[in-house]
Amino acid sequence: MPNLRLPARFVAWIAVLATAVSASAALAQGPPPAPAPARGNVSLDQPVLLDRVIAIVNDEALTQFDVNQQKRVVLEQMKAQKVTPPAPDVLEKQLLDRLITERVLMQVAKETGVRVDDTQVERTIARIAQDNKLSAGDFRKAVEQEGMPFSKYREDVRNEIMVQRLRDREVEGRVSVSDAEVDHFLATVASQAGGDVEYRLSHVLVLVPEQASPDQIEARLRRAEEALRQIRAGADFGQVAAGFSDAPDALQGGTLGWRAPARLPTVFADPVRGLKPGEVSGLLRSASGFHIVKLLESRSRNAPTVVEQTRARHILVKVNEVTSEQDAKTRIERIKDRIDLGAKFDEQAKLGSEDGSAVKGGDLGWVSPGDTVPEFEQAMKGLTIGDVSPLVRTSFGWHLIQVQERRTQDVTAERQRDQARMALRQRKSDEAFQDWVRQTRDRAYVEIKIDER
Repeated sequence: MPNLRLPARFVAWIAVLATAVSASAALAQGPPPAPAPARGNVSLDQPVLLDRVIAIVNDEALTQFDVNQQKRVVLEQMKAQKVTPPAPDVLEKQLLDRLITERVLMQVAKETGVRVDDTQVERTIARIAQDNKLSAGDFRKAVEQEGMPFSKYREDVRNEIMVQRLRDREVEGRVSVSDAEVDHFLATVASQAGGDVEYRLSHVLVLVPEQASPDQIEARLRRAEEALRQIRAGADFGQVAAGFSDAPDALQGGTLGWRAPARLPTVFADPVRGLKPGEVSGLLRSASGFHIVKLLESRSRNAPTVVEQTRARHILVKVNEVTSEQDAKTRIERIKDRIDLGAKFDEQAKLGSEDGSAVKGGDLGWVSPGDTVPEFEQAMKGLTIGDVSPLVRTSFGWHLIQVQERRTQDVTAERQRDQARMALRQRKSDEAFQDWVRQTRDRAYVEIKIDER
């Protein structure tokens, strides 16, 4: 089964809501109306089944139709991933919790002016199809084979982009990693046995609400202890995660994928080093709640890295809720015209680029493979030294690129610092975003009506 989810730059959002699919379109349109009964054949006293509201999220309703539609999709995905689903009532609760969180975030995004146009959605879908080596038609068939209407998949993509933009605004700009933190991380890795190892993990998270009462904390602790008891009694870890975990990846068996030590949540780092493949930790306590971690496998990542680097500079005009696709393209075309007529690239970058490199004339320094998004890297590789690219569209907006130099370089030490900085930043960002989502959810008005049966 191809990987139909979003590309790597959306992993952080997937790590918060995983396979949650937006029900906003379904809510706006409502479920299909039941056909009116023929008076001659059906008694007027015969009850007509109506969709049932099961939760109120601020001023919006979530219905049984929304949950059922999502359940069909998730069950197909779990079947494809060979994850045993939890009991129906547990699964429904998991899905309702996710839909509530997603609805809250969609409301925040819309209230604060976050918008994603159709062009951005189609470009993202095309990129996912390309990553799966599928044509547009084959990709659409693959999505629908997973049980998801393609129109719903499109809205899922739109919503994930919107939340990624929320994350960029609320978290990413506030996360920084100092050189001293990088130095400390590298020194710690060098001093520890196994510091050059990556881990593939699964986990269970039982969330504890912010400002929880002692009774709430005790109830959540008992839930976590029951999950651990079942795992140690031989239950499948993925199935327990699907049934007990509040983490967004629960319905994928709690998988976290491959992580370097610095990309692990702080509470995981030391316990994981003491585990052997197949072993499970005890209960771990963090500000978010109670965790259980299973080490699936480990691998060495210590190898020399020799790459061809490119020194490049660029000009970026962003596409966002303020600047439309056409406006951005028009602006970058005008800049390109001025460069073609003899204007200096670096001066145009200082005047017109919306990237942080603008103050340096657009200079990106030495760029290694994988440092930039695929569209940018592909365009850059096709340029000869001194040439200015045609217009290049990436997820950030419209670019012009100029290559200044190329070299072959052993970047082992440099790459280690970059990886350390990236890992530290990702860990801080993940933790900050998880806290922000939890706080945003806690501030929302949520009324559960599921017991009113």
